Order: sequence, then C-alpha cells, then structure tokens
Amino acid sequence: MKFRFDNDSIANDFFQDVRLIGIISSQQDYQFCWQVQQFLQIDFRVNHELEVCLARKGRNYYFSVYQFNEPLGSLVHYLYNNQYDGEYLLPEFRHFDFIWLLKGDVVKDQFVTELVRGIKTLHQVQLVSEIGSDKVKHKSHLVF
Repeated sequence: MKFRFDNDSIANDFFQDVRLIGIISSQQDYQFCWQVQQFLQIDFRVNHELEVCLARKGRNYYFSVYQFNEPLGSLVHYLYNNQYDGEYLLPEFRHFDFIWLLKGDVVKDQFVTELVRGIKTLHQVQLVSEIGSDKVKHKSHLVF
C-alpha cells in the first residue's frame, strides 16, 4: 500500500485564516527586522528550522524565515525572504522582497490595515500591499 501526500489539501488547510502582506524594501532582512522591532514592537527572530530550501537549476536556494509570537493569543507573524541569489520563493510575486504571513488566529481587517500603515512608515520601504492567498500559486513554498 502506498501513501500519497495531497499537497494541495495540506496547503489549503495551512492557508485557512492566513493573511499575507508583500513588502518592497531595499534593506537586508536583518535591517528590516530591526526597524520593525524599533518602531512596531514586533521582535522578529530568525527561525532556522523553518528556513525554506528549494532546488532549482541544479543547486539549492535558501530562504530565511523570521518569526514572532504575539504574547497574548495565538497569532504568529512570519517574515519570509522572497529572494535569494537571483531566485524567488514566490516567483509570481518577484517584485516583493519580503512576504509577511499572519497565522494562528483570526486577523481582523483593521489590524492588517494598521500593520500595513505602520510598515509603510519604515525607512527604505517603497511599497506594502496585502496579498490575497488565492493569488499565491506556490503555496507549498510557504507551508512548514
């Protein structure tokens, strides 16, 4: 008997109640996270266990993932580096440098609006936009 993973089903389950934000910024990931901590009090920490490795063109590409758990409630913030050495975690959003994912609790529209507004005030941030999860073609790249 063979067991097969239904990746689409796993991805769809993962993306229930997820909110995504795309960010264009010329900063390195650690610099961006430092600013987020200073001005928005969201203390991202790199999570090496969640690092995404994609094999393309005969080599491996590694995409950093940062994590912050809200002290109250079950909401977790994840910040994915969308670029590594000319490759993209989500090629359909190659213009975004970072993908901010909110998961673990229902996130109200007002919270996302205020978060987007706060991110826009950070130095060297050119664009911030919410991404509908239905627009993500490579959902499995974000699933951990």
